[in-house]
Amino acid sequence: LPCEDFIEILAGKDPVPGGGGASALAGAIGTALGNMVGSLTVGKKKYADVEDDILALNEGAKAIEARLLDLVERDAEVFAPLAAAYKNTDDKEAMERCLLDATTVPLEIMRECCKAIELLEAYSQKGSKMALSDAGAGAAILSGALKAASLNVFINTASMTDREKAETFNQETNDMLKEYCA
Repeated sequence: LPCEDFIEILAGKDPVPGGGGASALAGAIGTALGNMVGSLTVGKKKYADVEDDILALNEGAKAIEARLLDLVERDAEVFAPLAAAYKNTDDKEAMERCLLDATTVPLEIMRECCKAIELLEAYSQKGSKMALSDAGAGAAILSGALKAASLNVFINTASMTDREKAETFNQETNDMLKEYCA
């Protein structure tokens, strides 16, 4: 969808897209800023010695962007069954399965954002210094996407009956927040 259409739907009363999809989209935007740094670096004589590194970073960034864009849709797909399960609270097994799916997608969004933050760090070290602020802006956006996706993890794990699995997810989430938001 065009940006305006996505924002309009996001602002509406439908539950999807929601915070997870918005997090994934923001992550893709932050990653794209890193890719922009690479694109502004490639072909410059001053950066010829790191061009192969930058090209590899660009490939990695494109893969992460594509994955995050897929996760925008995937987040919406896993929320619909969860919403239905909340209406039929008698089926505890179905609810647990839906909560698991609705937790793993934002975790994947977070993992991709962490990979992108690592790429942005490399872009900031090797890329065009004229675009350093773009790498920083991308990292800031990714940090926000990471924090936003974590909220979806935490709200879902709070309802899980398998507390051991929920705590494992919570620990992974907290570890990513601690390491990558710094």
